[in-house]
Amino acid sequence: MQSEQKKKALYASALILGILLIDQIVKIYVKTHFYLHESVEVTNWFFIRFEENNGIAFGLEFFSGNKKAILTVLRIIAVGALSYYLHYVIKKGLRLGYVLSIAAIIAGAAGNIIDCVFYGYCFNSSVDQVAEFMPESGGYAPLFCGRVVDMLKFPLFSFTWPDWIPWLGGESATFFSPIFNLADSAITISVFVILLFYRQYLSEDAKNKSGEPTTEK
Repeated sequence: MQSEQKKKALYASALILGILLIDQIVKIYVKTHFYLHESVEVTNWFFIRFEENNGIAFGLEFFSGNKKAILTVLRIIAVGALSYYLHYVIKKGLRLGYVLSIAAIIAGAAGNIIDCVFYGYCFNSSVDQVAEFMPESGGYAPLFCGRVVDMLKFPLFSFTWPDWIPWLGGESATFFSPIFNLADSAITISVFVILLFYRQYLSEDAKNKSGEPTTEK
């Protein structure tokens, strides 16, 4: 049993480190080779487009300026809670797929935290220029107030809303216009995997908290 737990912990750690490494390599490359809003067409449905955001994912924004530090601290607390939960599910002996899904969520959240904590301090502005690492003039924001680097855009197809739809009728739109990063992808894919294949674990945890007995599967 101990060896099985160690193996799962090793796989989870390797996945977290792998996602973090790839995520940061891509972000640093984009940050140091693209100016803000610069776009490169890879195919007609895939673009590399450099954007930055103050929010959680897919360009959503809730805090800005120095208030961004609040969101960063909340993210760190969330990652700490998830790390504790990862230890719990490994110790409980739940399936490897669920363990790796939780690990990927942790890695994705941690990847965006790195941007928030360090990028504002380590890079200057990307507006109309390619950012420099550790410029003499200083970074564009204090520690904990950096912006998340996004670069993946998949405008799969465009369409026009039917005229009978209120407010939207006749307007053109693009299916999947958000711009995101690898960290966001790790979180989103893992959440879908959990909802599709491991919902029983979530319901079991809810029953445990309510004091109801559960059966280990």
